[in-house]
Amino acid sequence: MDLTGAVWRTSTRSSGSGGNCVEVAGNLPGVVAVRDSKDRQGPVLTFPPASWRALVATPPTR
Repeated sequence: MDLTGAVWRTSTRSSGSGGNCVEVAGNLPGVVAVRDSKDRQGPVLTFPPASWRALVATPPTR
């Protein structure tokens, strides 16, 4: 998948302590991309936008 032009932002669901952070690119047509902020050159997960919305709408469990 070509991620050229992805605009990455830190997820609002990431912890503020700098340990467990993901970055999300939601500006790509037809896909939401997610990566580990500590490994920006590493693997990227991609989701259809509807699946991503369902995922972030799910309350966290503890």
